[in-house]
Parts: sequence; C-alpha cells; structure tokens
Amino acid sequence: MAKQAIHATTTAERSMSSWDLFATWIGANANNGTWYIGGVIAAAGLVTASKLLILVGIGSYVLLALASYMGYKTGVSAMGLTRASFGVKGSILPSLINVIQFIGWAATNTYIAATSISFILKEVLGWANNPTTNHLSLIFGILIMSVLHLISISLGECSVRWIERVGIILVIIFVTWESIVVFTMVPFKELLAWHPAAKSILPNGKVIDILAAFNLAWVTAAADFSRFTSSKKAATTYSFLGANIGLIWFAFIGLTATIATAVTLNHFDPNNADPSTIAAKLGLGVLALLVIVLTSTTANAVNLMAAGSALTNIFHKLKLTPALWIVTLIATAITFIPVYVASFLTTFEAFLDGIGMLLGPEIAIFLIDYFVLKHRHYQVDQLTAANGAYWYRHGYNWAAIISWGIGVASYLFLNQFSLITQTTGATFIAMFITAGVYTLAMQFQPAVTFAKEK
Repeated sequence: MAKQAIHATTTAERSMSSWDLFATWIGANANNGTWYIGGVIAAAGLVTASKLLILVGIGSYVLLALASYMGYKTGVSAMGLTRASFGVKGSILPSLINVIQFIGWAATNTYIAATSISFILKEVLGWANNPTTNHLSLIFGILIMSVLHLISISLGECSVRWIERVGIILVIIFVTWESIVVFTMVPFKELLAWHPAAKSILPNGKVIDILAAFNLAWVTAAADFSRFTSSKKAATTYSFLGANIGLIWFAFIGLTATIATAVTLNHFDPNNADPSTIAAKLGLGVLALLVIVLTSTTANAVNLMAAGSALTNIFHKLKLTPALWIVTLIATAITFIPVYVASFLTTFEAFLDGIGMLLGPEIAIFLIDYFVLKHRHYQVDQLTAANGAYWYRHGYNWAAIISWGIGVASYLFLNQFSLITQTTGATFIAMFITAGVYTLAMQFQPAVTFAKEK
C-alpha cells in the first residue's frame, strides 16, 4: 500500500470562530429530528423525560467536546483520526458506520421536512386530504428537499457555515413563537399532570438508550468541524454548549408540543410526534411548516458533510464535493423507505437501535485510545503510512476491532435484562465494558508497535 498523505488543516484554513462552532452545533440539534426525539420520549412523562434529556445530553456532549478537541489539536477529520485506533485499513469500519448513520439522519430529517412540504402543497394547491394526494405530495416533498440539500452542500464547509449563520436566527424566532403557542394553548400544570396510558409508557433505560443513540451520533463528527478552528475554547466549550442548547431547547419543545397535542385531542399517539404533524394539528400555519423545512436544511448540512467526509476516508481518491453529492442521493433513496415499506416511527426506532448498538463501543475505543493510551498525541504523518506507527497487523488493529465486537455483543446481552431497560439502559455500560477490554487488549500488542509510535 503506497503512502498517501492525509490532509490536516493549515493555519490559514482554521477560520471558524467561536460563534461559528456555537451556531453549527445549535443548528445541528435545532432540527426536526431533535423535535421528533422529544415527542418519542414524551411517553415517559414530562418530568422524567426532561430530567433524562438534560442528564444524557450533558454526559454525551462531554464526549463530543473531547472528540472536538482531537480535531482542533490534530487538524484531521474524525474518520481520519480513527486510523490511529482501528488501523490505517481498519478505519474503514468506523467510516462505514458513519456513512450509514449520517445518511440515515439526513433521511430522517428529509422525511419530516417532506411531510411539511406535503401539508404546504395540499394547502396551496387545494388538494383534498386523501391517500392518493397524501402519497403524491409526500413524494414531491422528498424530491424538493433533496434538491435543496444538493444546493446547500455544493459549496462544502463554507455552505455549512453560512446556512448555520442565517438559519440559526430564523430557528430562534420560530422556537420562541412555537413555545408561546404551546404554553398558551395548554397550561403548564396540565402538561405536568399528563401521563400516557400504561401500555405506552417508556421505561427510563429505554429513554436513556434512545437519547444516547441520538446524541452520540454527533461525537463521531465533532472533529470534522473543530479542525477548522484555531481556538481550543471554541472546539470544546462552545461546541459543548451549542449542542446542549440545541438539544434541550428543541427536544423540550417536541416533548411539550406532543403532550399538548395529546391533551388537546385526549389521545396520545407517538406516530404523531413529528413536528409537521404537530404544527398542522395545533394550527400553526404554513409559516411554521416553512421553518421546519429550513431547520431540516441546516441540520442536514452537518449530516451530509459528516457522511461525505467519512466516505472520502474509505475511498481515498474521492474528493469531498462529489462525495457529498453521492451521500445526498443515497439519502434521498433511503427517505422513500417509510413511504413504501413501514411506518416512519417503526423505521426510526429500528434505526436508533442499530446506531446505538454500534456507535457507543466505537466512540469508547476512539476516545480511550487518544486520551489514555496515546497520551493526547498522534503522529499525523503516520496516519496513512504502510508499516508505520498505526499499521498494526496488515493495516488492522485487531485489538480495537475485537473490542468493538465485544462491546456490541454486550449491548445486545444487557438489553435482555429488564433491570437494565428499566433503569440505566445498555449504551453507557457497553461503552465502559468496551473501554476496559480495549485497554487490556492493547497491553498485548507487539512491542514494535509502541516503539514506532514514540
């Protein structure tokens, strides 16, 4: 395997300010998917869901700040950094997971925004509300959103920055307005008093796993943006604050709006948790639906950038812009799955289970390798070197790959116990297990590997 340089950002390329990263991470979570997550966890009740939302958000985004520090320190993308822990060739595994999960998140946001466009089309064109027009308007919505995404990502990292700068202002206005409408329609004491029927209640552990799967997805993309800043505080503190503000703010609105809808209609249905349906049921009008479309574009600028960046780590000769087009087109195709195969809620829950199982162990290895085993120092020039410091065995670090497999297996095993699903959830326990196994496994690496790294 020929040696190929990996690009680390130069001083001139590090133009993202503290505000840019702050706005990027608020915008990353101020979106339809976050709103929908809030609606899904409404099944735990307002108080329980709110507490877990804050606790899991803080814990998850401490990890995001750590991963963001890695990008700031090295100037290398997230998946480029996995070459040090998984091996130069072995990094294909986490890169593939990242491509799949961020395409999945892009498809999720696209579907919700397409639902908004569906409502708008029926309102503007005067279409009757029947299965045929619902189906047709949703297809049009998906195609329109995909065109908007292709335009938004065509300029690469610069487009993300400008989309977030403009979009975040409109998002703040919308969420403020939405908050006023919700709390005017339903008194807060009624929201507090509401509880779902026993058959619909989500146990604490399940809520934690749902939130962890959602939050940890961003940890694997943090370095893709922090590598463009020269400020340590921007990479860590502002990324942490932005991600938490976006999460808690939008998920709480989704949570309260879903409960408000349930109180108003005297019926709770988690299938109605998406913002487009709630906006329509609460009578918020076309303007609200248009802002939902905007939030999808701001969030997917980050999703698609992360997926495209991971794809370039798999196919080294592929440039970022064509990679972004490829992942956008694939996301468009995947968005049609809930239209023809299953309900959106069923598809979404299956997606969350899959990424929660895979991402936790991967992140545990990624962080423990850099901060504990390698003492916060990677040799960037060795990240693509054949027979170099991170070549391990034929380009693969089997200690990482086997530890990752054990972590995934432990997640599946832990979920078999009601004690886990009722209390802590499996995600963070599986991460601790993976970190411990990986640390032990690395003690048995051949001495020559460590000699090369020094």
